[in-house]
Amino acid sequence: MKLHVYVDGFNLYYGCLKDTPYRWLDVLKMCTLRFPQDEIVRIKYFTAPIKIRMSEKDPDRPNRQQIYLRALRTIPNLDIIEGVFLSHKVSMKLARGDGYALVIKNEEKGTDVNIASYLVHDAHHTLFKKAVVISNDSDLVTPIKIVTKEIGLPVTIVSPFDRNSIQLKDVATDVKHIRKGLLKVSQFNEKLNDATGEFSIPEKWKDHSTQKNIS
Repeated sequence: MKLHVYVDGFNLYYGCLKDTPYRWLDVLKMCTLRFPQDEIVRIKYFTAPIKIRMSEKDPDRPNRQQIYLRALRTIPNLDIIEGVFLSHKVSMKLARGDGYALVIKNEEKGTDVNIASYLVHDAHHTLFKKAVVISNDSDLVTPIKIVTKEIGLPVTIVSPFDRNSIQLKDVATDVKHIRKGLLKVSQFNEKLNDATGEFSIPEKWKDHSTQKNIS
């Protein structure tokens, strides 16, 4: 069965990759192992570039993200679709309840809309026989419902979290999870090559024994 995969990059990261040894994840390898009977025609990976000012405590974080995106670009049938981060000041109530503080809030915008748009577009043009959505974001309920109920094509949710969104479970054809064993066997080689030359896993990701305090 021809398969399209739609990856919510931040949902995947915060759901099962953050603070683990498995951040050098080969998404194609993971999906091939998870769906061995299907032909993975296209993978669309949705993310947003991390801004330097958002990473004052870890200024190398945006660079590590770009190295990982470079690794993903070595996958020939994978596209990266980028949203944006917006920063704005908001007034938030103090935990002790006796006042407010003005804080800078960073919000990632565009991923859920982009996933919804590509999923419905591709289904409408019958570019796949089955879709896989790697996310646990309940904002995707409506587009998944359109594909499964109105267009009539199956959509499998692969949740990066231990618990599934009940709303997504109600509209999806099937629900699966990502186990640590799958992540472990789905890593890129430490060194990779592209048109620019050789590059390797970020230094802070190499020592798996000390990665618990690395973001």
